[in-house]
Amino acid sequence: MRRSGARTARRREVGTTMRLRGVRTAAFRWVVLLVLVLVWEAVTRLAGSTFFPPPSAIVLRMHTMWFSGPIGTLFLTDAAVENILPSLGRMAAGFAGGALAGVVIGLAVGLSASAYDYLDGVLQFLRAIPPPALVTVFLVLFGFGLRMQLAFIMFSIVWPVLLNTADGARSVEPLHLQTCQSFRLSRAELLLRVVVPSTLPKMFAGLRLALSLSLIVMVFSELLPGTTNGIGFQITDAYSTFDLPGIWAGIVLLGVLGYVLNELFLVVERRMLGWHHTAQQLAAP
Repeated sequence: MRRSGARTARRREVGTTMRLRGVRTAAFRWVVLLVLVLVWEAVTRLAGSTFFPPPSAIVLRMHTMWFSGPIGTLFLTDAAVENILPSLGRMAAGFAGGALAGVVIGLAVGLSASAYDYLDGVLQFLRAIPPPALVTVFLVLFGFGLRMQLAFIMFSIVWPVLLNTADGARSVEPLHLQTCQSFRLSRAELLLRVVVPSTLPKMFAGLRLALSLSLIVMVFSELLPGTTNGIGFQITDAYSTFDLPGIWAGIVLLGVLGYVLNELFLVVERRMLGWHHTAQQLAAP
């Protein structure tokens, strides 16, 4: 009973410490961001450069372009509906397809020592190829348009998920596998109860990297000829008309989207891996 009470108290202490640390970290981040924005505003106004507008001008341009619509559309303008939403749709579809393929193939490769030995060199070779270098190949295979963009995003993001998942599957404790065999668990039960939970920390690390990468390659795919909408297309259109605040508005929007998506992913990760983070804190001296 005493041991159980001590463990419960220890868990509560760890949880309180983690929450306080999170609040302090978040407050510090916002202070740093505010200071940087104020410095940016002051420097750009003093410099008076046409190529580097102040943040206030960029925010005003973003409001005019995308967030000054009627309340019925959640203040989104026609330009936002026609460009931001399609970009997010491409990114989500490409990320989902690439992540699913990476998890499935990664588990298959990681659970088979022979497959890992045979395929590791090929996978490392393909991973090392910069996706933009293969744009011509994707254009030949899929032509211009949505199919090429989705295939390009999926190919670009599959590697961190696949390799991290395979590495996580290979790092499952042999003792856990032997225990499951002694209880005569089926392969499906072994996979769901032991392998997947043990793989989740590394799998989520790969998914987080793939999420940020999917935003980058989504924009790159929209800069290519044949694209008629999207954030990347709007940046290109602003460049062609020398709309510098419009260019910077697109760049800042991408940064905001990347930050928001990363924070949402961290919320999901903390939910899914709460047991893992708590175990790490309890194991710490």
